[in-house]
Parts: sequence; structure tokens; C-alpha cells
Amino acid sequence: MPSIDLERYRAPRPHRADAARNFDALLEAAREVFTDRGFDAPIEDVAERAGVGIATLYRNFPTREVLVENVYIVEIQAVLAEADASLELPPWEGLASWLRRFVSYLGTKRAVTTAIDPDSEVYQACRAALSEAGTPLLRRAQASGDVRKDIDDDDVARYIMGAAAMNFASEQQRSRMLDVLLDGLRAR
Repeated sequence: MPSIDLERYRAPRPHRADAARNFDALLEAAREVFTDRGFDAPIEDVAERAGVGIATLYRNFPTREVLVENVYIVEIQAVLAEADASLELPPWEGLASWLRRFVSYLGTKRAVTTAIDPDSEVYQACRAALSEAGTPLLRRAQASGDVRKDIDDDDVARYIMGAAAMNFASEQQRSRMLDVLLDGLRAR
């Protein structure tokens, strides 16, 4: 895991079991609502989907921005966990697995990622954590001879961000095109 502690940017999770369940339900509901309907979806829809009142939502997340930032952090932490798990795989498989997870995340979470202020401290911390998580995977695959040595972290990040921004006709097309893009990273 990266050295950047994203937990410090999250809203405090309540200690009481019922309050903690509500907190978690709100984050999950917000993720679903923002993914399905965009960042401008009524905040009341989040509370309704979570099965709580609007006051409970605001007690945990005082503004829409705080809620979105928390959803974003949770999603980024899942991608970071995937990077950690990918270190257990052989070098090429580890890098490819993590990049697939990253593209999948970016492709399905556009509403959340576009709602975050790119100049915010939370966004910058998440971006740095992602970069820090991907670097060992890239370096390891380069050291093993699986990946071209003439590319760096920034090249790969731009490459993958471009792939994630594409609109694909189907998940099968996304997977096929990602295979082609990943093949471009391979050493010959």
C-alpha cells in the first residue's frame, strides 16, 4: 500500500454499530446513485436508497462535496488494494491485472471522478497514492523484461487514462481494445 494515508481525508466512521452500518450504507448508496444518475442526482435519493433519513446523511456527510470525496476515496482504496494484490502475481500479469482494474474503475466511475475538484487536497492525495501504487508494478515488469524500458509512470498513466476515457460499445470491446493497448507496453 502507498505511504499516503487516505483515511485522514475521510469523514469519521461512527463507532456505534447501527450508526456505522448507516454510514456504510450511505457510501454504497451514494456510489450507486452517482454512478447511475450523475453527480447532480438529488441527495435525498442517496438517503432513500440507503434507507435512512436526510438528517442521518447530513450528520455523516455535511455537504455533497464531502460525500463525493468519501465515495471517491473508498473507490481509490479498492484500486490500491488491487495494486497490492497484483504484487503477488508474476510481473507482467500483476501489471496487466492492476491496469485492467484501474481502467475498469475509471470507465465506470466517471460521474464521481468528474465531480472531484482536481485542485483539491483529496484529489491530489488520491492521485499521488495511485501513482505510488503503480510504480512498483511497472518497475518490476520492466526489470523482468516483460515491459518496454523506454516508458515511465507518466507515460503509462496517460496511456491508461486515454483508454479509460473511450466510449466502448460493450464490455467485450473494452476488454479486447485493452488487450491491444496493453500489448503496446510489452517488450519485444
